[in-house]
Amino acid sequence: MRRLMPALLCLLLAWAPFARAQGTPSADDASVLVLGRVSDDPKAHYDQLKPLLDYVIPRMASVGIRSGRILMAKDLQQMTSYLRRGRVDWINETAGNAALLEYRGVARSLLISEREGATRYHSLFFVRRDSPVQSLQDLAGRSVAFQSPLSTSAYFLPAAQLLENGQSLELLLSPMDKPASDRVGYVFARTELNITTWVHKRMVDAGVLSNLDWINPARMPPTFSQDFRVIARTPDVPRALILTRRGMDPRVEARLREVLMDAANDPEAVEALRRFMDTVRFVPIDDDERRALEQLATGVQRVRAEVE
Repeated sequence: MRRLMPALLCLLLAWAPFARAQGTPSADDASVLVLGRVSDDPKAHYDQLKPLLDYVIPRMASVGIRSGRILMAKDLQQMTSYLRRGRVDWINETAGNAALLEYRGVARSLLISEREGATRYHSLFFVRRDSPVQSLQDLAGRSVAFQSPLSTSAYFLPAAQLLENGQSLELLLSPMDKPASDRVGYVFARTELNITTWVHKRMVDAGVLSNLDWINPARMPPTFSQDFRVIARTPDVPRALILTRRGMDPRVEARLREVLMDAANDPEAVEALRRFMDTVRFVPIDDDERRALEQLATGVQRVRAEVE
């Protein structure tokens, strides 16, 4: 036990700064602006969020903001609770999670984050060139590789598209498992590279990637892509979004929107934007994006009800 004490003490000291930053603020402290994130790697994500928070806070003084904090949630359910109770003020999320939070009435989309030179993206269904599969209808009795249950482009969007197309989905035990003849079997590959590898090695019949991942050689090796063909694509949705909690002070929300939109033209914001998941700029949400989010919300709810 004595030998364990020094190690435990070192661990506590290492986590102390992060723990203080993670401290849950009082919901009625109007001078504190809390940036949240759903995270499975709090330390790495804290390093992404902190520079942007440090840039934003001094520019919010005119609406009474004096300090900022970061609060991580282990999953979307916990983040929903934080937003509902006023523990988190703003977050950055994928379109799928943004649609769920809006559907639950705890947040609303404020701005679109432009990453990798894109504000919108879509999903691509692909197969080997020598595959007999020509369309989504041909996937009945066959298997498709998604990335993870949290992915917008490699799960929510394509799964919703299959349901809209009249297909029924069945979770498989492994890539080698086979679905019923009238169902599309799906399996989670965890990474985009696994998806392309599994399709190339014929472990699954089809895979799904975003159009951005399709042209990324780290996720779609050129030696693989020459053997693939696309059989379908989904509608476009926003790449990523900034959301604010429902009930946020309108003056604070308006100023936050202004600060974030101006950041792309401010040399002092360059490093903060780069570390914020390589964000280029924040842009307004137009009517087309609103409609795309509403349609996505409907699709996500259907996936949750009929697939999960």
